[in-house]
Amino acid sequence: MEFALVVLVVALALSFDYTNGFHDAANAIATSVSTRALTPRAALLMAAVMNFTGALLGTEVAETIATSIVDLQDVPPHTALVVVLCALIGAIVWNLITWWFGLPSSSTHALIGGLVGAGLAGGLAIYGQSIVDKVVLPMIFSPIVGFGLAFAVMVGLLWLFRRASPSKTTRRFRLAQTVSAAAMALGHGLQDAQKTMGVIFMALLTVGWASPDEGIPLWVKLAAAAAISAGTYSGGWRIMRTLGRKIIELDPARGFVAESVSAIVLYVNAFALHAPVSTTHTITSAIMGVGATKRLSAVRWGVAKNIGIAWVLTIPAAALVAAIMYWILHPILG
Repeated sequence: MEFALVVLVVALALSFDYTNGFHDAANAIATSVSTRALTPRAALLMAAVMNFTGALLGTEVAETIATSIVDLQDVPPHTALVVVLCALIGAIVWNLITWWFGLPSSSTHALIGGLVGAGLAGGLAIYGQSIVDKVVLPMIFSPIVGFGLAFAVMVGLLWLFRRASPSKTTRRFRLAQTVSAAAMALGHGLQDAQKTMGVIFMALLTVGWASPDEGIPLWVKLAAAAAISAGTYSGGWRIMRTLGRKIIELDPARGFVAESVSAIVLYVNAFALHAPVSTTHTITSAIMGVGATKRLSAVRWGVAKNIGIAWVLTIPAAALVAAIMYWILHPILG
């Protein structure tokens, strides 16, 4: 039974990774596609490759997910596996709901919400302080930093290129966007694929198939990287339209700044803070920041409000679905 549960958890984790890929593909490429810096297919292929590469560059975020959200020590393996299984179901359900409505919600927070909800339903201890330090505070500050930094950098660029030829400037920034989009996609792989690695690692630890001292097995890294890349290449057109067109009509310069700032925020959180931040929150707030340099009314705040509501609901909604699934499945599987 344990073997079957582990296989099921791994399969569901990779399915979540795939939905993360098509759900969050827009994060990396919506701005480049909307400004015509890249064609949709070229952008998706580039994003898939960079997601795969980013997924293999570190494991710090994965270890945070595996060891700093829910305390699975001294928990019967069956119970621990059911908790992880239900957490994944909660995250996948919320991803599909927000994808259907074209809302760029956070796959990161859906997964964390699922873990918390299933953990609480199972009577497990939750690392409250760790969640505050590594989830809640980054969730609050990353969008603020993304908005403020993008606004400041864009104002600086507007001043720097104030006398430049508009056509030449647009052409140059369109080329530069191929680099910034790649950097953003690398950051997405670095952050989001690691979260799936962390969940699989968590499941393997509960049954003794992995060791904390030896770290995450190579096959787990490769499987997670491949799943998110496949999902990315399958596209995410609904959310891409929201990020690329509905918040603000982007030009190449603003697209370049939004992507570059977002990539920096993702790298700092992954390498320095080991915090699982949301790529969705980061790029969306950066897009709003560069848009606000035109004028505040240039940002479609009604769309932004709907996105904000989805952000607020993500953790509790995924937690609720995961808790309900635990109450249903634990009597059967636990």
